Amino acid sequence: MGGGSGGHVTPVVAVVREIWKKRPRAKIDFWTDKKYYKNARKITIENGMEIDIKKVAAGKLRRYAGFSFMDYLRHFDIVLNNFVDLFKTIGGFFQSFFRLVFKRPDAIFLKGGYVCLPVGLAARLLRIPYVIHDSDATPGLTNRLLSKKAAKIATGMPLSYYSYPEHKAEWTGIPISEEFRPVSERKQRALKKELGFDPEKKLVLATGGSLGAEDINLTMREILPELLKKASVMLVAGRERYPDMMDLKDYEKWEDGELKSNFRMIEFSSEMWKLFGAADIVISRAGASTMTELSGMAKPVIMVPNEELPGRHQVKNAKAYEKAEAAIVVSDSKMMKKPELLLDAVTHLLRSERDCDKLSANLHSFTKDNAAESLAETVISVAKEK
Repeated sequence: MGGGSGGHVTPVVAVVREIWKKRPRAKIDFWTDKKYYKNARKITIENGMEIDIKKVAAGKLRRYAGFSFMDYLRHFDIVLNNFVDLFKTIGGFFQSFFRLVFKRPDAIFLKGGYVCLPVGLAARLLRIPYVIHDSDATPGLTNRLLSKKAAKIATGMPLSYYSYPEHKAEWTGIPISEEFRPVSERKQRALKKELGFDPEKKLVLATGGSLGAEDINLTMREILPELLKKASVMLVAGRERYPDMMDLKDYEKWEDGELKSNFRMIEFSSEMWKLFGAADIVISRAGASTMTELSGMAKPVIMVPNEELPGRHQVKNAKAYEKAEAAIVVSDSKMMKKPELLLDAVTHLLRSERDCDKLSANLHSFTKDNAAESLAETVISVAKEK
């Protein structure tokens, strides 16, 4: 199970596919949070998966990097929302407990995120074995709480980044769908054409994930006129942020169903591999699942990590890639003060094919091709040991 973002759902889809390859008769349920339920259904349906999806009540603990105790007192709405979500989590625990009593699964796969906490706690009480997976270089709060009683722990980064017991931890990598693989130049041109762009022109893709990243969107608004002089541009604004960016549709020109401009903006796509495959340069947050998909496709990436997330896990992810010369990192806070920092980074890569090739190769070295298969085998083995 997983939820909260596409980064928690798409890896589950990849693991489920592998489980069904090995155990075609396996009965699998997918639980997710209310907020992402519709998107989870869409992702699974578009991947041709007939799977029972259920909602789980859950609440998150809102914590922000750099916030002091007094900051939280000054933002009473945060404290109030945390209090309300505590009761959602308690409700989710009882909901999960009674479901699990009835279902009694052989094993549970918990991808991470706050929605997994009530399920994991209920599973622990009922002595149902569960496997957790950490994508980021820094474990999230939910996984830290659930790791002690987990049957197995899988990680997206090498074990040196974590303090998990070695006897039950394994570096599997992050599972991604098989479509996230390098494409040929011929295929890239075909994908550009399918999206409506000139196949001979460089394409810059900016994305903040399925929900969107406000800072990336706002910066793209500032630099777009100049950037369009240098390349075609596609912006994935995100389902939550898209309505706020409708003014950019003025740059998007259509005629008889064909794109007549070198700019296009969409909410999101369940076929992100096509967008990544078409792109020459990608601007992205530093979410672990997205970076693994881009790693699988060997793309030159400019990362703008979210600096306000708890534990600053995206910043730590970005540092790992930057140290390996696998991505260019632009500070979110500095970019908001000086949008041309992002423009300069893109312009540099547009002019330097050598640097693009180096970034692509180094990023691709982070890929573990059998991550989904390894995780599927781990879940199956835990179910057998029950």
